[in-house]
Amino acid sequence: MATQPSGGDRDVRRHGESRQLRVLVGLGAMVFSIIYILSDLIELAQGGFSPVQLALTYAAEAALPLFVLGIYALQRPHIGRLGLIGALGYAYSYVAFTATVVYSFVEHTPDWVALTQRLDTWFLVHGAIMVVAGLCFGLAVVRAGVLPRWTAYMLMTGVCLVAVTVDMPDPVRVAAATVRAAAFVGMGLAILRMPDRHRAEPA
Repeated sequence: MATQPSGGDRDVRRHGESRQLRVLVGLGAMVFSIIYILSDLIELAQGGFSPVQLALTYAAEAALPLFVLGIYALQRPHIGRLGLIGALGYAYSYVAFTATVVYSFVEHTPDWVALTQRLDTWFLVHGAIMVVAGLCFGLAVVRAGVLPRWTAYMLMTGVCLVAVTVDMPDPVRVAAATVRAAAFVGMGLAILRMPDRHRAEPA
């Protein structure tokens, strides 16, 4: 007859799984946010899109919904329903934005201006979702007190900056996007630094 795992064994396994999740989410948030910044810098340097740059953008945007949901999960239950709404909305917006990268590949779109001209309504609707969801998620992170509050304030600032700079010159847009990406880098680093016993306990 197989022996049932003891309470201690279950705790060890649970802590191990929690640590693995923290490592995956923390590294994902940092690595793919840095890739996003790198993609923007390449676009800025070459004055438009290229296959390599679009591939980097696709990787970053496709991963973003996963690590945002992971960041939410690691703050439960303190992050609350507002955090869930924000995380789901933000994740959805980037599923939509990832589709625009595929469009750029297929249609050989030369640059950001051409892309926004062709998909103006699409960007307007999903950009609004991103801003509202980002503000909700940031506020929920502040209330939860699990991650450093400055990362939440930076995220809220970043999504607003991205929205207001959408039609501005490329260097301004890249700077705005960097603020938002830096917020996730900070969250990822904080997650990696969580102690093993940490299970969404407020700091």
